[in-house]
Amino acid sequence: MLRRGWLFILFFALVLTACQKPVTPVPTTTEAPPTQKEDQKPESNPTARKTTESIRLPMGYIPNVQYAPFYLAHQRGYFRDAGFDVEFDYSFETDGVALVGAGEIPFAVVSGEQVLMARSQGVPVVYVMTWWQKFPVAVIADAKLGLTSPADLKGQTIALPGLFGANYIGLMALLYQFDLQETDVTLESIGFNQVEAFASGKQRIVVGYITNEPIQLRNMGFDLTVFPVADYVTLASNGIITSEMYLQEHPDRVRAFVSALLMGLRDAIDHPDSAYEVSREYVEDLAENDPVQKEVLTTALEYWYSDDLGYIQQEAWQNMHDVLLKMGLLEAPLDVTQAYTNDFLPEWAKGWRK
Repeated sequence: MLRRGWLFILFFALVLTACQKPVTPVPTTTEAPPTQKEDQKPESNPTARKTTESIRLPMGYIPNVQYAPFYLAHQRGYFRDAGFDVEFDYSFETDGVALVGAGEIPFAVVSGEQVLMARSQGVPVVYVMTWWQKFPVAVIADAKLGLTSPADLKGQTIALPGLFGANYIGLMALLYQFDLQETDVTLESIGFNQVEAFASGKQRIVVGYITNEPIQLRNMGFDLTVFPVADYVTLASNGIITSEMYLQEHPDRVRAFVSALLMGLRDAIDHPDSAYEVSREYVEDLAENDPVQKEVLTTALEYWYSDDLGYIQQEAWQNMHDVLLKMGLLEAPLDVTQAYTNDFLPEWAKGWRK
């Protein structure tokens, strides 16, 4: 029953889803990345490989300005210099988990909860880089309700896409922080129609992504009370996975890919206007000056940032594990330290702003 539930959850997950054996630590490179200035031609990657490997990268969502770090890494040649010809594949997160676990592709963009649920089923995937440092789900309420704390959600009706995926997990993690259970609220599954349901007055509290529903609704003139899950609990979010076998057989390739993407992430944080412009080359119909989409990007930047770029937090993974266990989405406890590794992050990413 758990396997069927896991597949159901994986199928519907958004952006932000062999036998297990310990990951062998591999020393990280000490070389610094090339610097990138606004509107300057990218410098060559000092760890560039002479040959390239064509790979397909499952992204888990449709083309979006929130993929700016990937677009920058591609457009500025960071992936190419690292030895990869990357094709962005906007397929379901579940495809990425399955293909990486089977060794058919080397990497995928996957959320933290899906990594743990996959490993509980024997899928040998490992998380090697954090993209979203903070879990992006939030509870969005009509300000007229007068809610001042997530504790005030008790007795309320809360609408969300369904009892699956990051929205559901984020909501439950938030409720648990205030000693609330699912039975303390009324949940309504409405599909991915949170904005329409709220704007029409059918729902007064919805669950969504901090980079989506609150921004849209505020730009429509609504006065909101927003409870970001990340303000109350640290949870493992979206990042890069590979397989245990690929880690062991191609550690240098993993390190090169991670470093290339982190260069794109660094550039996006440092130069958001350029990141937006580059994204227009990849996202159809992204307007030259769309205030909503620009706010989406600037909000996302806050959730990507870390003093140690790409660093994976043990606390986030233990918290996610405990939430999934409490929800019954894991049959038994896991050793979460086997689900991720910081060993492939470049040295330059630690304290990168200093």
